[in-house]
Amino acid sequence: MNIDIRKHILDNFKGADCSEIKASIEASIEKKDEITLPGLGVFFEELWCHSDENSQEYILNTLKNSLK
Repeated sequence: MNIDIRKHILDNFKGADCSEIKASIEASIEKKDEITLPGLGVFFEELWCHSDENSQEYILNTLKNSLK
């Protein structure tokens, strides 16, 4: 069985508003359940791919500073 995780996750959030997406992200982080990591990864991939160079630099610096 071949499952396209990216497509599945993106399809699940089509039509979702910002509050629904935020609630999902916060619930995933709060649970600390590794099963939610792929979904957060898909969100991160979308964020990265749709960010300009300045935004990507901000994301990188935020990540770097949080890893101290």
